Amino acid sequence: MYSEATFYAGGLLSFISFAWVAYEVWSNNHRLTKTNKIVWTIAAFFFSVLTAIVYYFSQKRKEVVVS
Repeated sequence: MYSEATFYAGGLLSFISFAWVAYEVWSNNHRLTKTNKIVWTIAAFFFSVLTAIVYYFSQKRKEVVVS
């Protein structure tokens, strides 16, 4: 049904999404409290791509509007 390459590409996309959210939360987003950072990181671990999309539209877009 699915090839091995598709499986690994999905895993790579999930890892990149998790790494991006974790990096953004812990090093670039100074407005969040430590508790919120932990929640975002846990959510990114379990729901990586979905969390990356939600984080982008809820947090990153605020930075663009404020700047």
